[in-house]
Amino acid sequence: MSLNSLLLSSDEKTVRTLRRVLSDLEIGVEHCLSAEDAIRLITRQRFEAIIVDASNTEEAGSVLRGAKASPVNKRALAIMLVEASVGLKGGFEMGAHFVLHKPFAVERAKASFRAVRALMKRERRLQMRVAVQIPVTCYGSSRYTAKTIDLSEGGMAIRFSGRVAKESQLRFSLELPGVNTSLEIMGELAWGGNGDQAGVRFINASEEQRNILREWLNSQLPEPEPDDPPITCLLTDMSLGACYLTTNSPFPRGTRVILSIKTADLKIRAVGLVLVAHPEFGMGVQFLQATAEQRDQVRLMIATLRENGDKSPELQVEPEGLETPSPDDSVVAFQASATDSGTEDALLELFRYQFQAPVETFLHHLREQRQTPESHAN
Repeated sequence: MSLNSLLLSSDEKTVRTLRRVLSDLEIGVEHCLSAEDAIRLITRQRFEAIIVDASNTEEAGSVLRGAKASPVNKRALAIMLVEASVGLKGGFEMGAHFVLHKPFAVERAKASFRAVRALMKRERRLQMRVAVQIPVTCYGSSRYTAKTIDLSEGGMAIRFSGRVAKESQLRFSLELPGVNTSLEIMGELAWGGNGDQAGVRFINASEEQRNILREWLNSQLPEPEPDDPPITCLLTDMSLGACYLTTNSPFPRGTRVILSIKTADLKIRAVGLVLVAHPEFGMGVQFLQATAEQRDQVRLMIATLRENGDKSPELQVEPEGLETPSPDDSVVAFQASATDSGTEDALLELFRYQFQAPVETFLHHLREQRQTPESHAN
């Protein structure tokens, strides 16, 4: 199954360049010349990415709003193509996850879209549902019973068998067919359909839980699609709560990522959230530390990187999915989990409040931040 994108642009050079780039990356393109045509397609067809030329900011904004309002495309990756006069700030204010500056050459665009493709694949996998009925026990302030309607890597649809839970978060226990151990996982409820039905979004899943789900779902699919290989990055700045990585293929802002390093003795994997995305240059990542497992992995990664100093082992990053921003996302990047560092984190604050700044301005602030006493830069 090929990846699909929608492109709204009347700039012939831009369209020609992106057609070539996306074709090389095996991403299909539906090209539209008007916002009306784009919105009409968005309501009828699923796309993994919506690419909008912001030469007309009013039309660009209306298309992204239309995508977010569409049930089939509300999680599509939103990419804005902007002139220097609009900049990162203008693109993010219109609702983009990723902002690319025009004009761009083929190789530059391909570097940016390589990371985009990896995220598009992961998002599609997360949303790919397998219809299955499995008994589920739900634990909150009370115990509830339910059955799955369908199951995906990112969540499930369930129907309660009796009393309906009114709590937003529950612990779910279910046994996947052919799997010896039961799956115990936390999730939050989103109501829809009949009164006894709910959608569940899994939260804070451990690596073991993700692997169990992924392997079982792959066994149910005729030809599971492999993920793209991780992207290799260079660490330039690090604190107890965040790090800045240079790469010509950064992931879009809001991407939940797995950071991994491998030494002769062990492999360490930490979870993070991209708060800053600078195309062709790098990305700022907050370490997520909501669970004891996440905190332990982050601390081990930081200790390992500091011990190695200038000879730090190779750091690789792969996407785990796209986080949904909070409604008041205009000031603070994303309401991510607490860093639990116990002190103010200058690097993390820079990521949260300067993500819209031009790259040159951001890098100036980054250099200044390295000199502060609180800085924990590598």
